[in-house]
Amino acid sequence: MNKKYFIIALFLFIALAGFNTLHAQNVLPNLTIGLEQSDKPQDLVPTLQIVFMLTILSLAPSILIMMTSFTRIVVVLHFLRQSLNTQTVPSNQILVGMALFISFFIMRPVIDEINDTALQPYLNDDITQVEAMDNAAKPIRVFMLKQTREADLLLFLDLRKDRKEPKTVNDIPLSTLIPAFIISELKTSFQIGFLLYLPMLLIDLIVGSVLLSMGMMMLPPVMIASPFKLLLFVLVDGWHLVVESLVKGF
Repeated sequence: MNKKYFIIALFLFIALAGFNTLHAQNVLPNLTIGLEQSDKPQDLVPTLQIVFMLTILSLAPSILIMMTSFTRIVVVLHFLRQSLNTQTVPSNQILVGMALFISFFIMRPVIDEINDTALQPYLNDDITQVEAMDNAAKPIRVFMLKQTREADLLLFLDLRKDRKEPKTVNDIPLSTLIPAFIISELKTSFQIGFLLYLPMLLIDLIVGSVLLSMGMMMLPPVMIASPFKLLLFVLVDGWHLVVESLVKGF
């Protein structure tokens, strides 16, 4: 306790000494936040750029989830865990982390192209910020178009209020392409989840029928079926097959 009091007293002494020094010099710290008037419109550009970059950073998680392969992967892994009936094993942190790193692996060509055509030229002052944004959107647009169903894309094109039909695929705005891509990914992930449920459901039916024929009415079939599900999943190397199918699907 004496050591603790000594450390506190030492900090107070240092603070008082610094305050006395500033007071002796008649210098006090001053912090102000305000707006200054300027006659040059160019002075506002850096501020707007900072606000824009902060907005992009705040939306980065949504961009990562909605414009990459992350949505399909995490939904499929969730269905896989539910079909195995392992409750919270693997945990949500493990599933999200696995989906994140697999997404980075799948999106690596897109990330490299964005770096080569948009980020590095912009950092080297070879292109403007607008050109960098356009160059960065092109590979993402190509990736999403490959995974988007035509029916989903036509749905959002028909729902647009302006009703302007794009002449080419490159004329489709991202505000229309992104929601079409999302629902296409959800439909694909639900289809994969249905296929994952089928063998596990078959095991549940077999175990339930065997227990019913043996007269074991009070024994939960889920408890007996879980080891057989895990055994089947391990024997067929389930994680390898699931991840391989997800990666090749893109």
